[in-house]
Amino acid sequence: MNESQLEDLVAANRILAAHGVIDAYGHVSLRSPDNPNRYFLARSLAPERVQLEDILEYDLDSNPVDARGRESVRERFIHGEIYRARPDVMSVVHNHSPSVIPFSVTGVPMKALFHMASFIGDGLPNFEIRKVKKGSDLLVRTPELGKALAKTLGKAPASLMRGHGSVTVGENIQRSVGRSVYLEMSAIMQMQSLMLSKKITWFDAAEVKASAPVQDYKRAWPLWREKALAKAKADRA
Repeated sequence: MNESQLEDLVAANRILAAHGVIDAYGHVSLRSPDNPNRYFLARSLAPERVQLEDILEYDLDSNPVDARGRESVRERFIHGEIYRARPDVMSVVHNHSPSVIPFSVTGVPMKALFHMASFIGDGLPNFEIRKVKKGSDLLVRTPELGKALAKTLGKAPASLMRGHGSVTVGENIQRSVGRSVYLEMSAIMQMQSLMLSKKITWFDAAEVKASAPVQDYKRAWPLWREKALAKAKADRA
């Protein structure tokens, strides 16, 4: 893992915070390009404050390789178990996206209505933690809960988490981050649309098929990354 790739992870934390997708909580990880059985995730720290030295390496059991006294994120099992279940995934975001949460508790499905978030398609799965553990605090603190979330996610690009937030994945970090940003935007747009009318023109299957593969966010990512790393440099000064 080279420094530029680790800087991608620093930037991803700060980008998600800047877009209001995560606040002091939430996290983003990157699978090691050198060893698919390892991933990188910041220590337990507000994402907007993450620097290079805050990045830790983990195995797929979510044990830190060399913690050096740094505290790990309690919900790191989200990342380890999704990487174990999904070899295609190179980056995972867990967030508390505020406009997405209402869809996780109302039974109203999110559907694709915005071309930047056409990956939503006909809807996303919703993780109900009660099916695995009743009376929990909704945090994915154990491998068992991480496995259950990964099973709910299946092959989807994202899953809602009832009363908690969502998890979004990608074949690269710009896609997991971009999907997280535009999932929040799409949730806002869907709520606005529902207030205007019950008759909404959703994407059809052909439009989803045509749109989703090209959503790589390659124009947005360099812009977001540059701003985030400039802010990280300024914070360090």
